[in-house]
Amino acid sequence: MTARVVPRFDAVAVGEQLPALTLPPITRATLAVYCGASGDHNPVHVDIDFARASGLDDVITHGMLVMAYTGRVLTDWAPPAAIRRFDTRFLAVTRVGDVITASARVVEKLDDAGSRCVRLELAAVDQRGEFKTRGSAVVALA
Repeated sequence: MTARVVPRFDAVAVGEQLPALTLPPITRATLAVYCGASGDHNPVHVDIDFARASGLDDVITHGMLVMAYTGRVLTDWAPPAAIRRFDTRFLAVTRVGDVITASARVVEKLDDAGSRCVRLELAAVDQRGEFKTRGSAVVALA
């Protein structure tokens, strides 16, 4: 495994888009695997009868799975150790079959007391352009 290179502060510009990440449609298998990996076995994510009894048409995706997709945008760009803050607001339910695209954009360069960081605006949208999450991150750069 090759060590990820920390992006250079001087080479990053406000407005720069990080490479977006589009993943295959979410399936029931995706949700089952995420349940096992995360330990979140809430039946609303895997049991269609429970979901329907709860007033939903079908099971729904874990919000943290969608957040994890956005986290991959960050860690594809910079090493995890460079991430200083990462937060998300959950805006809409993600359903089986949705195709999620996660993205990030540099919105501010912070160079206080030698701390060379950038603030990023984050988003995850489905194939219809509906925002599933919005958030921000601060990443330390070289």
